[in-house]
Amino acid sequence: MCSVISRVKPVQRALALTLRFRATTEGSSYAAAEIRRFCPGLKAVTDPLKATSRSYCSRMALTEGLLFRQLFELESSTYTYLLADTETKEAVLIDPVLETINRDLKLIHELGLNLKVAVNTHCHADHITSTGLMKKRLVGLKSAISKYSGASADMLLSEGDKISFGKHYLTVRDTPGHTDGCMSLVSGDQSMAFTGDALLIRGCGRTDFQQGCAKKLYESVHQKIFTLPDQCLVYPAHDYLGQTASTVGEERRFNPRLTKSVDEFVNIMNNLNLPKPSKIDVSVPANLVCGVQEV
Repeated sequence: MCSVISRVKPVQRALALTLRFRATTEGSSYAAAEIRRFCPGLKAVTDPLKATSRSYCSRMALTEGLLFRQLFELESSTYTYLLADTETKEAVLIDPVLETINRDLKLIHELGLNLKVAVNTHCHADHITSTGLMKKRLVGLKSAISKYSGASADMLLSEGDKISFGKHYLTVRDTPGHTDGCMSLVSGDQSMAFTGDALLIRGCGRTDFQQGCAKKLYESVHQKIFTLPDQCLVYPAHDYLGQTASTVGEERRFNPRLTKSVDEFVNIMNNLNLPKPSKIDVSVPANLVCGVQEV
């Protein structure tokens, strides 16, 4: 379970959060495949670490009056993010997963929050969103997604739109490339960026399905994310190596793909030769209708 870092200086807090793992003697083929997908050239160790208990990952926000929790879904290695105004209790949930809906609702209830918006950074291919079912269980909740995703939602968002909760807000930055409907969400003070699958920690989303385009992704990251302040924290939709956050400055310097020229990047992405996601045929149709698909 992740440590809750509190009562430390903001800079220490931004760097100190670590994950505790339980070692396992059994290799994880899924984890190894994801390492190859997002970090080509990096080999999995003989006894890979498996995040068996990373269901509640939390972190204190750096912005005054902002509650922030980072949550993890094990099967698809998806991060869900909960943000709330500590005074009004209005909240936003980013990239919720169907399998963890009870966990998320329990936390929202325990913290006394009023969830206003559940937003997906794109139409996911590796898991089904819980936004549709969550709307049935929380009165007044609205779903949101990019208007370019082709998916249905109460709020169809595009560049410059704001998702407000109390005195805080997230600004939409269109970051297509992984899919046409990818967007990143940036906090009002630009201290945090929720980058979906566009920018991962030392990696990026694949570009070989769902209208993917390597050149478009490269331009999106360089123009919409790498232009944020160096210290802006990067929170991706996934991580397969136990990393929880990065910064724009770090990724601009150390990302092994996005530090290349655009031509080199396109060549890398066009030669990954990855298998298609195992759940894509189920996840995409469901996520096009807010995760609630009529059988």
